[in-house]
Amino acid sequence: MAAGPDLRIQSWLMEAGEGMSVTAQRKDSRGVYYVRTLGCQMNEHDSERIAGVLRAQGYQQATPEQVRAREVDVMVLNTCAVRDNATQRMYGTIGRWHRFKQHKPDTRIAVGGCMAQKDRERIVKAAPWVDAVFGTRDIGSLPGLLDKARKDGRPQVGVTQELRDLPRRLPAVRASRSQAWVSISVGCNNTCTFCIVPSVRGRERDRSMDDILQEVEDCVRSGARQVTLLGQNVNSYGWSTGDRYAFARLLRACGQVPGLERIRFTSPHPAAFTDDVIAAMAETPTVMHQLHMPLQSGSDRILRAMRRSYRSQRFLQILDKVRAAMPDALITTDIIVGFPGETEEDFQATMDVVRRARFSSAFIFEYSPRPGTPAARMPQLPKAVVQDRFERLQALQESITMEHMQAFLGKEVEVLIGDGHGRHDGSTHRVTGHERTGVLVHVGVPQGMPAPKPGDLVTCTVTQAGPHYLIADPDPRAGQVYVIR
Repeated sequence: MAAGPDLRIQSWLMEAGEGMSVTAQRKDSRGVYYVRTLGCQMNEHDSERIAGVLRAQGYQQATPEQVRAREVDVMVLNTCAVRDNATQRMYGTIGRWHRFKQHKPDTRIAVGGCMAQKDRERIVKAAPWVDAVFGTRDIGSLPGLLDKARKDGRPQVGVTQELRDLPRRLPAVRASRSQAWVSISVGCNNTCTFCIVPSVRGRERDRSMDDILQEVEDCVRSGARQVTLLGQNVNSYGWSTGDRYAFARLLRACGQVPGLERIRFTSPHPAAFTDDVIAAMAETPTVMHQLHMPLQSGSDRILRAMRRSYRSQRFLQILDKVRAAMPDALITTDIIVGFPGETEEDFQATMDVVRRARFSSAFIFEYSPRPGTPAARMPQLPKAVVQDRFERLQALQESITMEHMQAFLGKEVEVLIGDGHGRHDGSTHRVTGHERTGVLVHVGVPQGMPAPKPGDLVTCTVTQAGPHYLIADPDPRAGQVYVIR
């Protein structure tokens, strides 16, 4: 396992362990920290920066035993504001964390991320036991806010509107040694009517290519075999300065980094997806043939209402070009159902695009109004209508996804073994990772053969297909493949 914070520790830790003893001792007089993340990959990477800032100040990562026993000195919740359920999870988690204060009054609780940027005053009023609230642009200020809260005995708020530190200037504690996220830009210049992100993360700002490549090289030297490039609209990198070919050049440059096995990126915007990016993907061996590109709706009328600057035909044309250049490409998407004003005809247009696009999988969301966005002021659809459409679209996509999974049966795949474990790996004697197009694979170790370690690449034969995962239990005696490198 990586030395970094366990950013994905399960919420049941919040409910467990009253009266338990602490089995791990503090390694530093400043105490131990715990970071929990709600939201996307950008938030996960921000949490790595939060952990890095705390580590640089002398704090150490809390063990699971310390979290269960509520013996933690600093607890940080990094929040999301994209959907209403993320908001509810935030306030629910803060409420549960109040018990830490009751058990250990000198525990410091901090809330950061998008909801902190948006609802800073509301958080302090609703949860006065929170010691520090810091925005998306204020990660570096967290230790100072905690110190001031301890000194003054009252909550501290540090939320600025101007970005002071691009990601490279803040330390990071990586959650994985073998796989790393690298932000190439921050913020967003789009004005989608359903989205709160531009107001909480600001206008788009790009890092220099040299800076990005230096971080990628540093990650590889630290053991990373895969790097994922992150941006709210990752493929618009360089567009703010008029350089529409910058992202393709960046992909090719990353492909020249010695020791880097896999390059991924997320999430591109259809309006900025150009032919040179497709060529860079197809011609750079280490760029994976995986594309997650949000559709949001298949109805042109709804896309206009969303202020999405493309139409369904343009979206499908991009997919056709990607598959012509990379027939094995795995394409996934995001879709919103029940957007204000969506008719049954609009919804059927989305169903039609999904049938034509043949996505390998899709993240489907019921529309959730976000206060402060234009769509929140539009007439909303009845909950029952939205739920019915969600279920119909999900059933269609599940059938398509299963066909994709079945197509892997009997094929050889290359799996990068991850740092974590699948839910049943212990009982099934398997290890877990992802094959080159991003599908989750549980790999069985043949009897008498060595088990792979995190970061190893395993070429193996797929023997079973689940709804969203593959199983490879190869039998070399039957001619099936199991090779570690």
